[in-house]
Amino acid sequence: MTETEASLDLYRHTVLDHSREPRNRVRPVPTDRAATGHNPLCGDKVQVYLHIVDEAIADIGFEATGCAICMASASMMTEAVKGEAETAAQLEIDNFLAAMRGENGAGLQGDLAALGGVRDYPSRVGCATLPWQTLEAALDATPQIVTTE
Repeated sequence: MTETEASLDLYRHTVLDHSREPRNRVRPVPTDRAATGHNPLCGDKVQVYLHIVDEAIADIGFEATGCAICMASASMMTEAVKGEAETAAQLEIDNFLAAMRGENGAGLQGDLAALGGVRDYPSRVGCATLPWQTLEAALDATPQIVTTE
């Protein structure tokens, strides 16, 4: 097995792990803010719930139905921003969305790197970005449903 094949295998394993056993797939109590997102092309639906204390994400959870990429992305997202200040979470969102757009200099670290290859499949980018766009709407207390269209 080449190094590239080993990396791809690790990334596949990471995505499958997060999609099969999503972290933070629960509605936290209390919930201060929430948002809903929908990807009509794939059928993904995501609700993101936040408990904010002192302008930081004290707790985060999600409920979702959808493809493995969407589920994995939501799971990884909750781990990436839990405990972060709202401003730091917004920077994480901006970086993730930039990386999915393939912008120079935007890179993904840790488990999120496993989603980097999604940008090579434009029809799947919406699956990966929907949870992040929904998190952004929750942070902003946006009442409209987020859509990838």
